[in-house]
Amino acid sequence: MKKVGNHNSISRKIIYSLALMLTFSFTSFSQATPPAEATPAAATATAAPAAAAGGDAVAGKALFNANCAACHALDKKMTGPALRGVTARHAKDWFYPWIANSSAMIKAGDADAVKLFNENNKSVMTAFPQLSKQDVDNILAYTDEPKPEAPKGLVTTDDGGLKPDNAGGISNNVILGALCLVLLMLVIMLFFVNNVLTKVAKANGIEVAAKEERLPIWKAFAKNQFLVLVSSIFLLLASGFFVYGYLMQIGIDQDYAPIQPIHYSHRIHAGSNGIDCKYCHSAARVSKNAGIPSLNVCMNCHKNISEVSDTTATPEHSKAFYDGEIKKLYAAVGWDGAKYTGKTSPVKWVRIHNLPDFAYFNHSQHVTVAGIECQKCHGPVQEYEIQKQFAPLTMGWCIKCHRETDVKMEGNAYYTKIHEELSKRYGVDKLTAAQMGGTECGKCHY
Repeated sequence: MKKVGNHNSISRKIIYSLALMLTFSFTSFSQATPPAEATPAAATATAAPAAAAGGDAVAGKALFNANCAACHALDKKMTGPALRGVTARHAKDWFYPWIANSSAMIKAGDADAVKLFNENNKSVMTAFPQLSKQDVDNILAYTDEPKPEAPKGLVTTDDGGLKPDNAGGISNNVILGALCLVLLMLVIMLFFVNNVLTKVAKANGIEVAAKEERLPIWKAFAKNQFLVLVSSIFLLLASGFFVYGYLMQIGIDQDYAPIQPIHYSHRIHAGSNGIDCKYCHSAARVSKNAGIPSLNVCMNCHKNISEVSDTTATPEHSKAFYDGEIKKLYAAVGWDGAKYTGKTSPVKWVRIHNLPDFAYFNHSQHVTVAGIECQKCHGPVQEYEIQKQFAPLTMGWCIKCHRETDVKMEGNAYYTKIHEELSKRYGVDKLTAAQMGGTECGKCHY
């Protein structure tokens, strides 16, 4: 019998190599897993409130965010000075009258009060007579807390967030590479097995049966005229359906959410802070267009708000990210934190809602006269982190709304006479916008 080689030794080497690679990959997985006890220990260390003598730091933080955070930060100068460790700068009894009425102390000539007033561009501090001495003690206890450090097992990222410290483990790239090597070894093993079996078959005189030649499937299909006819009709109808669907989507940008030059979160402003849409988009009440708010409207609040609260951050956007976007606003209006420098730069906002030129839409007619809420057309903007186009804004969508929406007549003298006449004609108590002419072509196309 013809020798076919010692294929057992080859298979044995392959199996040993495979076992070694699997062992290495399992070891990598175990090393890449962070220790479970690191996070709870760190969380316990950071969660414990540092209660200063006579004050509750936890209650003080809530008072600080509600009354002081607009002008002060713990570790950064804003309109007022940074307040971490402020109790070391003045006597404790000095803070009670200062917080209650700083202007009175300045007029009385208190040396520390006058010095502090001059050092901060003579900015007048808001008086807080409603704060009790216990409230002040709580705030001071919060300012005396040491600056928190990154918990054990975590490191600080460039944007101020935290991430697991995997310096002692093996990265995911190494694990992926190990798995790829295991897969490669399996492929090589199959190749060698096939080669060995082929040699064994030849050595034993076994002939592999040749494959019978068959007619290619495309030739068999082409010879069947009935299948060709049915397939052609089906392809023609399917093509027409998809072409029609594609053409009907031209100009429809539903869910369009472009990235703006300055990140603006409706979730924070309209949602968490409850700001009325028409405070920023005031033109929607009296104009055809809702308008883009000018940056001075933003500065009405952000002149004294240079950073967001600790609870604003999300897994996608850290506090450092939001604070950086406020700095972009300051750069655009030329605000250095204390005064306007005169160096401004325009913000090139990206338009989201675009109607064709032949379609007429008037915001004031819908917002002021009809009393339609902004969310009716723009969706739950108070939940949007990034503003998007909520509705398709097609003619069919508008007509459907006009046919289903009753006109609000309460306190609307504009429609009183029209409603009385048309309600008799249609025999209804409430008229829809369509019954009042809301589907006439000339209303929207002129």
